[in-house]
Amino acid sequence: MSALAGRRIVLGVSGGIAAYKAIDVCRRLVDAGAHVVPVMTAGAKNFVGETTFSALASEPVKTSMWNAADPIPHTKLGQTADLIVVAPATARLISAYANGYSHDLLTNTLIATRAPVVVCPAMHTEMWEHPAVVDNVATLRSRGVHIVEPGEGRLAGGDVGKGRLAEPVDIVAAIEAVLAGATGAVASSGGGDLSGLSVLVSAGGTREPLDPVRFLGNRSSGKQGHALAEAARDRGARVTLVTTTQIAVPDGIQRTPVETAAELHDAVMAAADRADIVIMAAAVADFTPVTVAADKLKKRDGIPVVELRPTIDVLSALGKCKRSGQVLVGFAAETADVAENASEKLRSKNADLLVANDVGAEGVGFEHDTNEVLILFADGDARHIPLTGKRAVAEAVLDAALDVRSATDANHHGDHT
Repeated sequence: MSALAGRRIVLGVSGGIAAYKAIDVCRRLVDAGAHVVPVMTAGAKNFVGETTFSALASEPVKTSMWNAADPIPHTKLGQTADLIVVAPATARLISAYANGYSHDLLTNTLIATRAPVVVCPAMHTEMWEHPAVVDNVATLRSRGVHIVEPGEGRLAGGDVGKGRLAEPVDIVAAIEAVLAGATGAVASSGGGDLSGLSVLVSAGGTREPLDPVRFLGNRSSGKQGHALAEAARDRGARVTLVTTTQIAVPDGIQRTPVETAAELHDAVMAAADRADIVIMAAAVADFTPVTVAADKLKKRDGIPVVELRPTIDVLSALGKCKRSGQVLVGFAAETADVAENASEKLRSKNADLLVANDVGAEGVGFEHDTNEVLILFADGDARHIPLTGKRAVAEAVLDAALDVRSATDANHHGDHT
C-alpha cells in the first residue's frame, strides 16, 4: 500500500507562476489515497483559482486566519497534519519560514506544526542563487526540512536556468519517501540511515571525441545519477559525484566533472577505495575512436573512416578490486530481454546489485523525469519499481544497497560466533 494512503497532507501554495503545477500535485496525492487540505496565500490567488483546488482536494481551500469558524485554524492544521508540503515555495515564503515570520495562514501553520515539512522552491535563477535565499534554504535544511530542489529549464518570461519547480511526479515521490521514512534526516543535521558512510555515484553519458567539435555519445541526461547523489546526501552520506553533465549540484556533494570514458574510469577508480557504496549510474561508451582528427572533419573531404576500439569496462574494473564490505551497484540500459541481459551483467561484473531498465519503453530512462527499473540482487532476489519519479527510484536503490550491507554484516557476524 502506498505510504500516502489515509495520510492527512496540508498542501501549501504560495504566489508564484508555478502555482498551476500544484493542481497536478493535489490530484496525484488524492489519487494515491491521501486526504489533502489546500492552503493558499493571497499571492497564490493571483495565479490559480480557489475553486479548482476546492474541487480537487479533500476539503475546501483555506486562505485566511480570520474567515473560518475555527478561531485558531493554523494550530489545528499544524497539529493534525501528517505532512505539510509547500509547492511552489517562493523566496518570500522561504524567508518567512526560515525566520519565523508568521504573517498569514500558511506561515502560521508551518510554524505551528511538528509534522515533516517538504518545501519545493520555484523562482528565477538569480533569486535561487542569491546569498539570502541560499542561507535561508540552508537554515531550513539544518532544521530537518526536506527540500525538493528546483530543476533546470524554461522559466517565466522566456528565461532558461535553474529555479523551475520540480515536476509533480517527483514532488509526490519525495512526499511518499518522507512518509515512508526512507529519506531519514538531512545530512547537515548528522542523521539519516547513511550517516557515516561514503557513497560514490557516476552520472551522465560519456563523450568520445571524433574531432574538435564532434563526438560519439548517447542520450543519457544524468538525471538518475544526480537523483541518487542527492538522495544519498539527504540520508546523511558523504557523497562524491563523478558526472559528465552540467546539472548543478547542491551543497554537500563533491562534484568531479569528466567527459570521456577514460576520464570517468580514472576519476571513479581514484575515489572507489574510500567508498562504502559505489553506484555506476553513468552511461559509459563501449567504443572510442582510435584517433581524433586534429581539425574539424569537412564534408568536402569525403566520408571519414573511423576506427573504433573498446573502452575500459569501468564496472568490471570496480568488481575486480571491490574490497570486503563494499557494495557495488551497476546499471543496465536495455531495449530487449531486460532481465536476462541484466542477470548476465550482474554475474560477469561481480556486482552486488544491478539496476536494469527498458529504455525503449515510454517514460523510462534517458532524458525522462521518470523511470521504471528492475533491481537484481546477487543472491537471486529481485525488486520491480514501477514507473515513478527518479528520486523515488533513487531511494529504492539506496534501500537495496543498505539491505546488502546489512546482510553482509550479519554474515560476517555469524562467521565470528
